Amino acid sequence: MRLSQMLFVTLREDPADAEIPSHKLLLRAGYIRRIGAGVYAYLPLMWRVLQKVSQIVREEMNATGAQETLLPQLQPAELWKESGRWDTYTKAEGIMFAFTDRREQEVALGPTHEEVVTYIARDMIKSYRQLPQHLYQIQSKFRDEIRPRFGLMRGREFIMKDGYSFHADEESLKKTYNDMYTAYSNMLRRSGLAFRPVEADSGAIGGSGSTEFMVLADAGEDEVLYTEDGKYAANVEKAVSLPGDAVASTFSSYEKRETPGTDTIEKLCKNLQCSPTQVVKNVLYQVVYDNGMTVLVLVSIRGDQEVNEVKLINELTKAAANYNAKTILSLTVPDAEAQSKWAAKALPLGYIAPDISDDVIKSDKDIAPKFLRLVDATAVELKNFVTGANESGYHVVGANWNQQIKLPESIVDVRKAKPGDMAVHDPQQTIKSARGIEVGHIFQLGTKYSEAMGATFTNEQGEEKPLVMGCYGVGVSRLAQSAVEQSYDKDGIIFPVAIAPYHAIISIPNINDANQVEVAEKLYQELNQAGVETLLDDRNERAGVKFKDADLIGIPFRIVTGKALANGKVEVVKRKTKESQEIPIEEVVTTLFSWVEKEIKG
Repeated sequence: MRLSQMLFVTLREDPADAEIPSHKLLLRAGYIRRIGAGVYAYLPLMWRVLQKVSQIVREEMNATGAQETLLPQLQPAELWKESGRWDTYTKAEGIMFAFTDRREQEVALGPTHEEVVTYIARDMIKSYRQLPQHLYQIQSKFRDEIRPRFGLMRGREFIMKDGYSFHADEESLKKTYNDMYTAYSNMLRRSGLAFRPVEADSGAIGGSGSTEFMVLADAGEDEVLYTEDGKYAANVEKAVSLPGDAVASTFSSYEKRETPGTDTIEKLCKNLQCSPTQVVKNVLYQVVYDNGMTVLVLVSIRGDQEVNEVKLINELTKAAANYNAKTILSLTVPDAEAQSKWAAKALPLGYIAPDISDDVIKSDKDIAPKFLRLVDATAVELKNFVTGANESGYHVVGANWNQQIKLPESIVDVRKAKPGDMAVHDPQQTIKSARGIEVGHIFQLGTKYSEAMGATFTNEQGEEKPLVMGCYGVGVSRLAQSAVEQSYDKDGIIFPVAIAPYHAIISIPNINDANQVEVAEKLYQELNQAGVETLLDDRNERAGVKFKDADLIGIPFRIVTGKALANGKVEVVKRKTKESQEIPIEEVVTTLFSWVEKEIKG
């Protein structure tokens, strides 16, 4: 492609609405243009990158025997209501674009396709002889993000590869899951990215187990906790660890003490001259279930620990059936306005004890009459601990479970693992932290959707069984931007060769110099014929402008038909290292071809 003929405009200043380096650079380098909040046009350079990423994804998927298909983006609400996720996606998470069509039917733009593909399987798969099956697609998805940001990282329309497998049993599912683990690792490796597979929470997709594939980058939205021995890595939402040991209590007897102005752990410990590991902290939450029932939740946890709300949501989801509900619409820490709707009397916030009386809750048919009391495992073993006295300005010290305070029946793990903790698999290993961008996620769904939607098959014994499912997603457009976030410098993007829009760019310093133009044209033709995808910068611009643009757009190799021509050579600059060397004109094609092949094959 000749740059003079391309829709190509670069910006010298960072766009005002761009927050992270990759977003700024993709806009500045003319890869994307913002059309609306979270909506971007992929311009010619970006589309080439996306095609290359898609092709790598497609090749790895096809190598596993998966079959490519294309599913409808417009989906009827009935399918989502069958699975029980309509309310979750339209009310709780609220990320689905849903509307009523002219036939007064509720429909939505697909954020994902579990329901559609399960409907297809229900209709077409009848016997174990047809299993396993694995379908995938590469298409646009739509999610009504509350706060679209970071360009293609968190947009409202994006390109994704999503795949779904169907099996007769868990053993078959695990084989495909392992195949996907390998395929996803290959996709990221071939794309030239540094990444880490991590244990993850399954979230609204559901299922028994899942793995996220994180591209390591400082601007990543996710925190990854890992050990340096390489034996453990998990998203902080899922991570487990061993907390540091609690300090032995300095209180030997139970008593109530006046502790004015100590509504935080820090203030309390300063007042009582104690360690936060001696404190049982009680955190109040309000959960609303999909049947409209509000439940007040009291979580007791060791004072130096924080509640992991994803883990808490999982526990509350398990408890939904106790309230004749299926799923959670919202989880909040109730503010004064929220409390006024259910509190029968003023709450001693900051001084609550695990045994606060249920009579602080108003009598209301839509409000559970009792607190759901959960105690984190970190608090269970504490002796002679400090906690609230259910009276503002007072705490108790020297308390013990089932003596002064009843131990809640539900003992859970809802603590947030953190750097510095000890690893569960080896307490000698210390948990470390890194930032990551989630670009892929694979799930073992089990029978969640097939049971809800009646997708069954007949096994060898003639029994009707629910299909066992897996699902597997890769954010194609997110992966492309992640490559930029992971690799750039002060001059612009440094694209890995495998997914760069072009392998090389020929810059003609002076288009009025016939020799420079002639050599550039000759190399342009020969390189492209040899399979080295090459841009020709034949614009009537100053050499400095061309060099800056070449660096900005991140083409791996720049060929300059300048002063070196006097010696029968051209200058070749490697974008990644800035290394410059002069190469004889007749050796340029073979040299560039070998460099590209080496980079792509790794």
